[in-house]
Amino acid sequence: MSSASVVGTRGLSFAYRAGAVPVIDDVSLDLPAGAVCSLTGPSGSGKSTLLYLLALMLRPAGGEVVWDGRPASSLPDAARSRLRAAHVGFVFQDALLDPSRTVLANVCDAALFAGMPRATATARARDLMGRFGVEHRGDHRPGEISGGQAQRVAICRALLTDPRVVFADEPTGNLDDTSAEIVWQALVDHAATGATVVVATHDKTLAARADHEVRLTVEGRVTTRTGVGS
Repeated sequence: MSSASVVGTRGLSFAYRAGAVPVIDDVSLDLPAGAVCSLTGPSGSGKSTLLYLLALMLRPAGGEVVWDGRPASSLPDAARSRLRAAHVGFVFQDALLDPSRTVLANVCDAALFAGMPRATATARARDLMGRFGVEHRGDHRPGEISGGQAQRVAICRALLTDPRVVFADEPTGNLDDTSAEIVWQALVDHAATGATVVVATHDKTLAARADHEVRLTVEGRVTTRTGVGS
């Protein structure tokens, strides 16, 4: 496990409207590469918000998200989009697959946006879908597959470009134990390649298995734990 940091924050603050109590308040973090980091805390503590800030999907009210030691959240929208396309995989809480597209198209779309040739994206997608046992669902629509299969498809989409950083928002929250373990192990395996994996979760058992834990409070503060994941 590497201790080098790809993504972090410096004095990060965020509120959903001017004058509101900050959801995130003066947070400074360095998230290690080659590790799984869990974001934990009670409902309303800002786990998903911090995840979206780190992934450059939200702009902070104060402070900065940094990538490779350089300010990133203050970049223009187009530059932030390019950075996400090139380096980020995101697993949304409820998969968020496009119901009008096939499962295979859903897996490939982000890679095509990032500039991967269609033939390469399709071949890699089929390989990943085979690994996660959903290759036979490629021509189906998302509404025709189970929740566990949809989340495996979302993992395939997130990993297709071999991203340096994967963000996952409650990726096992609605899954049975077997599907949850498959999803978790996929994230662990990706971290083992040297990537940074950041998982927002309510699951205390999974959080305890992470290499690094960031605990958030409803007051917007954080504490951290570093240990040995599995």
